[in-house]
Amino acid sequence: MATIIEFMKTNDLAWQPSFSGELTGGLYGYRGAMIVEEGKQISPDRKLPPKIQAKQVVMINKDEKVLFFACELESIGHFEPLFAKYKTFFSSEGLNLLYVTDLNKSGTFTYEGVTFTAFVLDESSVWNELLDLGDLDKGELKKMSSEEKIEAIYDELLTTDCKEELRTFEEMLALKGESSKKLMGAV
Repeated sequence: MATIIEFMKTNDLAWQPSFSGELTGGLYGYRGAMIVEEGKQISPDRKLPPKIQAKQVVMINKDEKVLFFACELESIGHFEPLFAKYKTFFSSEGLNLLYVTDLNKSGTFTYEGVTFTAFVLDESSVWNELLDLGDLDKGELKKMSSEEKIEAIYDELLTTDCKEELRTFEEMLALKGESSKKLMGAV
C-alpha cells in the first residue's frame, strides 16, 4: 500500500508544499496544502485552483498511516470530502486537528472510527494555533530546521490534552455559521 505522500504525488494532490521530507525515526513530514476537490481543467496545461483544499497542513505519517494531521478548512462541510479522499490513511491512533473558519464552537468527534478535534479559527494560522496549543516558544523554534520544528510540535502535542467537548459529527455540522476569519493585509 502507498503512503499518503505517494498517493498525493501520484494523483497530483499536493498544493504549494513548503516542506515534504523525512524526519527521524522513519517518520515523514509535510507542510503545505492538500487538494480535496480539483479545480476545473480549462486547457490541456491549465487548471483552476482547487475548489476545496485542506490549507496550512502540518502532517506526519509513518508508512501508510497518518500519525498527526492539522489543517485549516474553510467550512466544516469540507470535512466529509476530505475524509472520503484520504480515509485509508487516517488511523484511530492518530492525532487529528481541524481549524475551521465557519464553526461557532469547537468540539471533538469520531467519524468512521477516527477521532478529530475541530477548533474555531478566527484570525490566526494553523501553525500559530499549534504553537499555542502545545505552549511552545516561537523563539526556540526559530533556531530549528523545518524537520525539527515539525517534530517538536508533534512531540509536544502528543502529551497535550487536545480534546474539546465531545460531540457527534451531526452536532458539529449544526455549529456551522458564517466564516469568522478576518482577512489580513492591505485594504
